[in-house]
Amino acid sequence: QVQLVESGGGLVQAGGSLRLSCAASGRTFSSAAMGWFRQAPGKERTFVAAINWNTDYADSVKGRFTVSGDNAKNTVYLQMNSLKPEDTAVYYCAADTDGYGSSRQTAYEYWGQGTQVTVSS
Repeated sequence: QVQLVESGGGLVQAGGSLRLSCAASGRTFSSAAMGWFRQAPGKERTFVAAINWNTDYADSVKGRFTVSGDNAKNTVYLQMNSLKPEDTAVYYCAADTDGYGSSRQTAYEYWGQGTQVTVSS
C-alpha cells in the first residue's frame, strides 16, 4: 500500500523558515512527479509547487519556496523561507505516477495526510 507521510510543520514567526518533508513508502517514486498543495482555513486546497525533471511554483511562493527530491530516500522536500501569515495552511504532498506533474489536483493519485504550518505575525 502506498503511503505519503508529511512532516516538518509547526509554528513559526513571519520571516522565518520551515522545511517540510514527504516520505513515500510502498513503492518507488523515482519516475513520479511530486506536488505540494495547501489548504488555508475556510479556503479550497491550492497548488504550491511540483517537481519531476523540472520544478514549478505558484506565483505566491516563487522566490521563497524551493521544492527538491532525494530519490535514494524516496523523499521530497519543500523549503519555505520568508514565511508570511498568509502561508498558514495545512500542507499536503501528492504523487503523480505518470510523472508529468501539474498544478491540477486531479493529476495526482496519492496524497498524504497533511501537516499544519502556522505563521504568526
